[in-house]
Amino acid sequence: MMSEIRLPAPERTGALWWRATLDMLPLSISVIPWGILCGALALQAGMSPLQAQLMSLLVYAGAAQLSATTLFGAGTPLLPIMGSTMVITSQHLLYGFTFRRDVLPLSLRWRASLAFFLTDEMFAVALKERERSGAFNPAYALIAGFVFYLFWNLATLLGIAAGQYIDGLDKMGLDFAIAATFIAMTLPAMKNLPMVAATLVSGGTALVTKPLLAEIHIIVSALAGMVVGYVLHRMRR
Repeated sequence: MMSEIRLPAPERTGALWWRATLDMLPLSISVIPWGILCGALALQAGMSPLQAQLMSLLVYAGAAQLSATTLFGAGTPLLPIMGSTMVITSQHLLYGFTFRRDVLPLSLRWRASLAFFLTDEMFAVALKERERSGAFNPAYALIAGFVFYLFWNLATLLGIAAGQYIDGLDKMGLDFAIAATFIAMTLPAMKNLPMVAATLVSGGTALVTKPLLAEIHIIVSALAGMVVGYVLHRMRR
């Protein structure tokens, strides 16, 4: 697949893999407790070990997996589960728009592969690489996404194994890894006033709207942050 894209000569083989892996490694390690929690909760919700692992192999959606697993355990019908998943993962539409011009020249196979491996973490690493080099490198992004995918599934497998022998894994504070991972991705991007303002407005709006708009407070807070960031960015220009 990677032979379709011309890469700089020094990074045609192992060097690119090595660099993308190292860049993704900190976020991959930080997500391990989160993956363990997903595997353990899936078993508690009544899934078999195979079903729990398939959630990470096929759904591969982090927070959406936790939400869907909880709803499944509570006997929620399929439609609300699907709706909840769409709301929680709606930020991927923004990620797609960000890289739209970069991926349009690529083949369908490349676009589908990048879309599958696209996560918050892969987006953050690929965007940083684009800012550093001045161009989007699809091979770099795909490798980074694949490395994170491996760590996520290995962590889920560990959670499935541990969940069968250790009670109360969900009460050990492993969910803190969710907040820690997003903080680690957000802080490096806060380099100017529009980014800082967008982050603060999004966080503040989420806190205010969650009790009132529990189903859509994530979307509302994200839109509020984007509007503020966009306006300030235009004013600076």
